[in-house]
Amino acid sequence: MTEPITPSAFPGGAGLFRLDPDIAHLNHGSFGAVPIPVQDAHQALREEMHADPDTFFVGVGDRIAAARARIAAHLDPAADPEGMSFISNATEGANLALDTLRLAEGEEILVTDHGYGTVVEAAARRAPLSRVALDPRLPDEDAVREAVLAGLTPRTKVAVLDHISSPTARLIASPQLLANLAERGITTIVDGAHALGMLAEPLAGRADFWFGNLHKWGYAPSGSAILSIADPAHRERIRPLVPSWEDHLGYPRALEGRATVDYTGWLASPDGLDLLAGLDATKVRAHNSALVDYGTALLAELPGVVPLPHTEGLAIRALRLPPGTARTPEEARALREEIAARLRIRVLIWPWQGGGGIRISGQIYNRPEEYERLAAELPALLG
Repeated sequence: MTEPITPSAFPGGAGLFRLDPDIAHLNHGSFGAVPIPVQDAHQALREEMHADPDTFFVGVGDRIAAARARIAAHLDPAADPEGMSFISNATEGANLALDTLRLAEGEEILVTDHGYGTVVEAAARRAPLSRVALDPRLPDEDAVREAVLAGLTPRTKVAVLDHISSPTARLIASPQLLANLAERGITTIVDGAHALGMLAEPLAGRADFWFGNLHKWGYAPSGSAILSIADPAHRERIRPLVPSWEDHLGYPRALEGRATVDYTGWLASPDGLDLLAGLDATKVRAHNSALVDYGTALLAELPGVVPLPHTEGLAIRALRLPPGTARTPEEARALREEIAARLRIRVLIWPWQGGGGIRISGQIYNRPEEYERLAAELPALLG
């Protein structure tokens, strides 16, 4: 087999973070990591808040709106900033979108078995679910699209889909699938937790509701995410999960007004996307994708480890582990923590019936030798 081409380290990439150098952080997709310049901007905002709380909180609404406009310009220069709102995370976005639904008795929400657990649970609290099983080995986006469309029934009124699935790292809510669902009158709610910062045009599919985290691939502080709603009619039905003094202002400010919470992460979040643009987002994405492709090729050499079909250009990849490994959430957690404790390497292990998998990420702070060490030492833990 041809030896994989070893990618070069991203110039200065590791120096932009305060990560523990004794740990191989190959799991950026779970929690992200905040670059030092964004940490510094965040800390300066916190110091300002604590120095004069009255002035900070009285004027914070306008500053949030300005930060939101900066975010919108990065995501889509033609986007309406008033169609977006800051939220805390993707699960909050799912609940806000689902609360706008007016489903009749017997009408259903379609989800897939790749969906994020808390998002699927939020859908289940609102209506009966129809669950589409997506074989992780489906070869391409067309096969995924056909499987989802085949799962529609006359009772399906809403589809809750991952933009990029968390465990299996593949594109599900493609623009073509979203267009097909719109043609059938299906309301689309897209979980873009991994899309913002990793995809050049995360809003291209024009879902009815789209939400995504800024704190993963967008280099923002934790607790920063965006809800995007294209149709003004949908915006009018949005209600904050907790009432506030800003409710009368309507969307988006009614969602963003949260009394004396710490808004500084939201205000610093545009600095993350500014940094990504300054590094050249196209180069960052190409580097991260090449790095994770390299790691995948090394792991694919291990007995019983099989790479799954993927979308080119993503910075996360998934592989199936040998049969009988990580079959349950408990087994997956145990293996993940054993890898962390014994190898000092952080990855995601995901459970699946008959045998789960491993997901690795690529980021500008990673080095090829970290994936080489994982490939060399993982077999000892797989038996």
